[in-house]
Amino acid sequence: MSVTIIPLANPKGVKKLCELCQKPAKLQCTKCLVTFYCHPDHQQTDWTSIHEKVCPLLVSIHTPAPFGTLQSDQEDHRKERVKKQEYLIEMAHLEAQRWVSKKRFHDVLPAALLFLRWAMQVYGTCAVELVPAYLLLAQANIGLGSLSQAHDYLSKAEWTVMKTPGCSHTVLHQLHRTLGRLHSAMGKYTSALTHFANDVYYASEMFGLDSTVTSGGYFLMAEVFLKQNKPDIALSLYTEVASSWHTHLCELMDDMSQSGTQPEECFDEAQCVEAEQMLRCILEFEEQCVKPRPDQSAGLAHSLAMLSLLCHNYTKALEYGKKAEVLIQGLSEQNRLRESIHNLLQHAEKMLE
Repeated sequence: MSVTIIPLANPKGVKKLCELCQKPAKLQCTKCLVTFYCHPDHQQTDWTSIHEKVCPLLVSIHTPAPFGTLQSDQEDHRKERVKKQEYLIEMAHLEAQRWVSKKRFHDVLPAALLFLRWAMQVYGTCAVELVPAYLLLAQANIGLGSLSQAHDYLSKAEWTVMKTPGCSHTVLHQLHRTLGRLHSAMGKYTSALTHFANDVYYASEMFGLDSTVTSGGYFLMAEVFLKQNKPDIALSLYTEVASSWHTHLCELMDDMSQSGTQPEECFDEAQCVEAEQMLRCILEFEEQCVKPRPDQSAGLAHSLAMLSLLCHNYTKALEYGKKAEVLIQGLSEQNRLRESIHNLLQHAEKMLE
């Protein structure tokens, strides 16, 4: 005789709490039956941010092993449940990053909170694996102007890092980058630059001085120098960022050309959006300079075209490629760049046919 196991949403005596604010809840998700909300607005916000993607997975995670199964089967069920929890954590992490890149900070919060709660369940309440969730929550609150709340999350991240001997340089660079963002938003530009300098140091130790990851710290430093009315310093940093990205994207395009095939996803959606925003910002700054540098502008437009092509946005690749083609006209000693732009335009047009 088969027995249907119905997952228990809340054990008897356990209060139902809102997924977003932890206040007493009166609404229940009718699909997973394990998620509750205090108000329809919170339910809709959570659904848009993350719940639609994880609702079926939550059912699976909350389903207990059938009663009376062997010890070995129960252990297999436990291991499978942990794998599903780790997958849930990764999904929430990626979704929160995606919303950050789109500057949809209200949508970041539910995904980042889900990421944090499940990371606590899987890794413990003091684990370094919680730091990325704290940083995403801090970034969202910075974007929303809730600087005191951002400070609270960053304090938790700092405390966790302090209690983790041998913390990776990746975590340290992400921590200092977010601290720099907070101090910049607070108008504390000197301390912001200190944090961004530490960000660059740890990122370069992990990824290399010329990497695009490290260049993100230079870009943020440039923005602070602009706030301090120091455009010359900002321009030199922007030039460094543009050079790193152009070199990296050219290498990816060369790999594609040599293989003769369209590459696998080089960037996820969040990385595409963030990189485009950064490069477009630098291009706009170049175009507004008192002394224009058409060679730099052409290189930036070329970078944006390559990025768009590698992210499979061929319409944008064509748009930026044509802009680069116009900018390079009249420039001498740019034959290699001119040829590269021409090849890119041909490729983008072919993909749009």
